[in-house]
Amino acid sequence: MSRGPRLQYPNACYHVINRGNYRSDIFAGPATAAAFERCVFEACDLMGWVLYAHVVMRNHFHLAIRTPQPNLSQGMQWLEATFATRFNRLRHVNGHLFQGRFHSPLIEPGTALARVVNYIHLNPVRARVLPVEQLSQYRFGSFRRFGRTRRPGFLQRSEWLHTLGLSDNAEGWLAYQDYLAWLAADPAEQKRQGWGQLSTGWAIGGLTWRREIKQSYGQKLGRHLLSPEENAALNHAEWSSALDELLLQAGRTLPEAAQSAKGAPWKIQLAIQLRRTTSATIPWLASHLHLGAPSSLRVYLACPPTPKTSILAL
Repeated sequence: MSRGPRLQYPNACYHVINRGNYRSDIFAGPATAAAFERCVFEACDLMGWVLYAHVVMRNHFHLAIRTPQPNLSQGMQWLEATFATRFNRLRHVNGHLFQGRFHSPLIEPGTALARVVNYIHLNPVRARVLPVEQLSQYRFGSFRRFGRTRRPGFLQRSEWLHTLGLSDNAEGWLAYQDYLAWLAADPAEQKRQGWGQLSTGWAIGGLTWRREIKQSYGQKLGRHLLSPEENAALNHAEWSSALDELLLQAGRTLPEAAQSAKGAPWKIQLAIQLRRTTSATIPWLASHLHLGAPSSLRVYLACPPTPKTSILAL
């Protein structure tokens, strides 16, 4: 099956990740890591990218970037091909350096972007390369460079610092270091911020934003061109948003749905409305409305209870 195209549009933000071929330690040596970082900076200059954060680890890299022009694929092709050519020429070898197609979930500007930046900056700490107190000593990442007075113009921190309620000055940077130290020591907060999903899926952000992206760009690309995983994620975002709207109109909540009887008439009426207005599947509805097994929901839909009042009053 052909691979789906990337969603590219002006000023899109991405979390870009790739690994060494067969997970090899292609950046194990400091000279190699430094050479790759230089290629990243060259790509930002050439493509006009804004670099919010980056880190180069032993066998992979992370970038948080904004592309003023829709040129992510062009820029990443240049970056990885240029580095591979320089790497192979220096070592007199041939072959692919990276494991395949880079992953690049879209990022919603604002809180989601700030979370990705934090995640990237704490990568060396999570990998136990060094403790968070020594993070500024890690050579190949944006955290160290943000602590300097002079840095490349494309390396910008003001947007995500302001999202965190911090100023883009020396005082704000010290406060950010304290925040990262607290975050590194609090796995529960990391889980709350969704760290397990910051390198997966097609987009990182709220349901409303994901739905807007789908409506604006999904149809232009053609749903058949997206991967099954991307299609599923887009569908689930749309269905969840529609469910949220209906719950709000009905004065109900998801915790109520979990606590109510499986065959509660108001939940069945919600399922009926969602089936009429979206492509939500019966298994998805049964799970999210806590209606029991999908087979039970099919029975409910075939012979729905007759509501005495409108759904808004149930």
